[in-house]
Amino acid sequence: MGEAALDEALGETMPAIRHYFVDEAGDPTLFNRTRQVAVGMEGCSRYFILGLLDVEDPDTLSADMERVRKEIFSDPYFRNVPSLRPEARKTASAFHAKDDLPEVRHKVYQVLVHHDMRFFAVVRDKRAVVAYVRQRNERERGYRYHPNELYDFMVRRLFRDHLHKHDEYRIVFARRGRSDRTAALRKAIQDARRNFEKKHGIVARAPVTILAATPHECAGLQAVDYFLWAVQRLYERGEDRYVGYLWNRVSLVHDIDDTREAPYGRYYTRERPLTSGAVENRSGI
Repeated sequence: MGEAALDEALGETMPAIRHYFVDEAGDPTLFNRTRQVAVGMEGCSRYFILGLLDVEDPDTLSADMERVRKEIFSDPYFRNVPSLRPEARKTASAFHAKDDLPEVRHKVYQVLVHHDMRFFAVVRDKRAVVAYVRQRNERERGYRYHPNELYDFMVRRLFRDHLHKHDEYRIVFARRGRSDRTAALRKAIQDARRNFEKKHGIVARAPVTILAATPHECAGLQAVDYFLWAVQRLYERGEDRYVGYLWNRVSLVHDIDDTREAPYGRYYTRERPLTSGAVENRSGI
């Protein structure tokens, strides 16, 4: 399913439609099979990040991404690169920052910074989530944590302020595994709307269409993956040059568990950039 098929599935474009693309970085896993804390161990991230990319013109973005892909495959410099072979199902089918060569990442980032888009993200320190789960286990003997619980919470937090200003919303989520969680995502978004209404007294009635897709079906998902990889690289490895390069396309990163200044976390904006120093300073929290 390409961009045209996605458009058909979502309906015709109308003025004031917002096109949102949503993906994650890291994982919502907290425990291993023996219920021991796995956060920060090999194969289990310390942070879980959910990102939303608001793209003004998804069709033009898709065309530009495809143009870059063709340039790469026609360039002798990339001949015989394993990740570019079709059977590898990596760069040949979709850009994916973790798998792409540094030279490929540079080309993709050059495309992204020249498009009208706005990136939003929420970040959770999974050590804080572990502490919450343990406290809840003490209060409720039957409670058992499930990774979908953290994911859905992040959806509610991410969409809290993004569903009340425009005439219509089209949201494409990166498909997670084989199960169809569209109904659960729809409920999480409805909850986000209700929470906004309770807080601000504003009722949001604009239609919201939700679709799950894979990155090779959707350039917007490939783009949000690149933003998320940059943020994750900073949090997990202290490298901020990728985030710095994209920062003029970042609207907000909410670090929920950085409570040094306020109990609701710390907000990073264009006026207050997210840097490696900021993450290093929070490491003792």
